Amino acid sequence: MATASGYSPVIESADGLRVELDDDHPGFADPRYRQRRDEIAAISASHVPGRPIPTVDYNDTEHEVWRIVSRELAPKHARYACRAFNNAREELQLPTDHAPQLDEVSERLTPLTGFAYQPVAGLAPLRDFYGAFAERRFFSTQYLRHHSVPLYTPEPDIIHEVIGHANQLADHDFASICAEVGKAVARTEAPEALAFMSRVFWFTLEFGVVMEDGEPKAYGAGLLSSYGEMDVFQRAEIRPLDFAEMGSTEYDITHYQPILYSSSSFEQLVEDLTRFYGTFDDSVHERLVAARTSA
Repeated sequence: MATASGYSPVIESADGLRVELDDDHPGFADPRYRQRRDEIAAISASHVPGRPIPTVDYNDTEHEVWRIVSRELAPKHARYACRAFNNAREELQLPTDHAPQLDEVSERLTPLTGFAYQPVAGLAPLRDFYGAFAERRFFSTQYLRHHSVPLYTPEPDIIHEVIGHANQLADHDFASICAEVGKAVARTEAPEALAFMSRVFWFTLEFGVVMEDGEPKAYGAGLLSSYGEMDVFQRAEIRPLDFAEMGSTEYDITHYQPILYSSSSFEQLVEDLTRFYGTFDDSVHERLVAARTSA
């Protein structure tokens, strides 16, 4: 996931990399977990592009966290995810018995849609994260959330990046839309425009829903990787897609999302997102902001 305020920054010091956790983080008072986070950040940071991704030797506790989340999310996906996501999930066949290496994820994903995973120690800058989509590369963390609350994380761990996004990216339409996001980054120079597009991404590819069989179904990776969000998202206020509104709306990552945006059908969703990301640049940003200001 891209950089956002409130997430754990990775600090480089004379002693190596250190992950700073907020005092309300589940692992804040656990020295073994904090040491483990630092170790995994260093492993991720050691990656050299073009070479195999460094292996993280996950321990039994980390594998168990992956197993618990995989087991608990599966029935929620079957009930609440959109058909495209569930079909892609069946094709991708992520392991449920162990936390996978990122190379293992790529070996399954690349033959389907061309996307491949690359490690990142912390959160990538917006331009780097989204820009890599143009080359069908996805930057992912490699650490897992704290074992005391396996169904909750205040930050995007490998469970979010893989169970949420890899399953999404295994669908050809979503993969193509993400590639258009990357191309839009190359056309966009103003930081304000890039932030605007990032907020639209949040309300679509992270927390978007689509109407199927008369009810909202989730397609956003943020929803589909969150046990809690999957329980409550259908009770949110659901509005039609409005790019000017989405790009201008701040969101709170620490609470369930109270407002979501939906398309009337999957076909309409693909058409709308392809058009938006496929044409977005500084001038589109200026036009949308002006239209919202004058409304």
